[in-house]
Amino acid sequence: MFIDMDFVRALEYGMPNCSGMGMGIDRLTMFMTGQTSIQDVLFFPTMRPEKKPTVDAPEKYIEIGVPEEWVEVIQKMGYITVESLQKLAPGKFFNDLCGFNKKNKLGLKAPSIDEVKKWCEPRE
Repeated sequence: MFIDMDFVRALEYGMPNCSGMGMGIDRLTMFMTGQTSIQDVLFFPTMRPEKKPTVDAPEKYIEIGVPEEWVEVIQKMGYITVESLQKLAPGKFFNDLCGFNKKNKLGLKAPSIDEVKKWCEPRE
């Protein structure tokens, strides 16, 4: 008989406990760790609520000298906080910006390398 390995794998990942105890292992773990929400102790990541990343407001980017038209582009590239810009190598970031601008045909005026270096400077 044919074995459906996709079904077997799905059972490995998603089948609930079948031990017959009145209290599930997740509830027991919740009780033992003092958690107030069962979602904090769930083993299956698909059942956990997604954590929303914090996104800096455009004003924070403008404060460090980023032109307003570039803020949305930078956030689309994955740099959703000003702090994340400070961890970048300015030269590579400059090339990535210009490449993203060209690839997506945005038509924005490219910043100079010196401007990008100022954006990437560490702040207090």
